[in-house]
Amino acid sequence: MVKNYMEIMVDNLLPTVLDKYSNICTCEKCIEDIKAIALNSLKPTYVVSEEGNIFVKTNELSIQFKADVLGALTKAIEIVSKNPKH
Repeated sequence: MVKNYMEIMVDNLLPTVLDKYSNICTCEKCIEDIKAIALNSLKPTYVVSEEGNIFVKTNELSIQFKADVLGALTKAIEIVSKNPKH
């Protein structure tokens, strides 16, 4: 099965980033918009095997890797909070 590992990272880090905002909508539509915007700004990292998954998890330990995902999520939250689609 082909999987974009960035989706997993976005899902894992989003709750931590959202905790830093007190007045942001967390309805399903806004959360999905935040994820989509963040993922569109990040380079996809596809894996198809356990070896690939291990390689990406090792890369996840990189400070820059995590910083890129956190930055993309922060920008996406700012965009959605200024222009909610509901």
